[in-house]
Amino acid sequence: METLIPTIAIWALPVLLAITLHEAAHGYVARHFGDPTADLAGRITLNPFKHIDPVGTILVPIGILAASILLGAGGILFGWAKPVPVNFGRLRNPKGDMFWVAAAGPFMNLVMAIGWALLLKVAVSTPGATYSDALSHMAIAGITINAVLMFLNLLPIPPLDGGRIAVSLLPGRLAWQFARIEPYGFPILLILLFTGVLGSILWPLISGFRAVLTTLFVI
Repeated sequence: METLIPTIAIWALPVLLAITLHEAAHGYVARHFGDPTADLAGRITLNPFKHIDPVGTILVPIGILAASILLGAGGILFGWAKPVPVNFGRLRNPKGDMFWVAAAGPFMNLVMAIGWALLLKVAVSTPGATYSDALSHMAIAGITINAVLMFLNLLPIPPLDGGRIAVSLLPGRLAWQFARIEPYGFPILLILLFTGVLGSILWPLISGFRAVLTTLFVI
């Protein structure tokens, strides 16, 4: 418990920001391309309480952290927020604009990961400061959770963002057939998670991404 509480304190802000801004980005870009649904629902906001899902934003990340610390079980820390409502039929060019709406979330995670890398550089550059140790741990957490969400959501499995990106790029009939996978997307993701396939796919990407950011912004 003594280890769990400081760990939650370090990860709480990065997880909340990563999930909240990811969802808000979808709504902002959807509004830009003609769909005001998210805006009318009050979801284009930095207020995390508008996006928090009690299970996906709080219980699942804390459960994974607790298992990692208390049981020594490894796992990918991830979570989710309440999905931002998007009416793709109201977009000016539904199929083409779907690409930008879907890509907005992972792109925001990329931007946040870079921001955390810059904060890590500040922490590393001021080793004697009282905040440097805590900031460096939080920055590493921020880079990690944003990398996880970015690569996870880019998997070409509907309804993940990567699945919607694939639907937007595929020709008409093939796109329609691929979109029919969506009701099975979450069960597929759970199977990949519990069989270890998801980790074997994501961890090399996450590790490589962190190494690139460290090389570019820290070293």
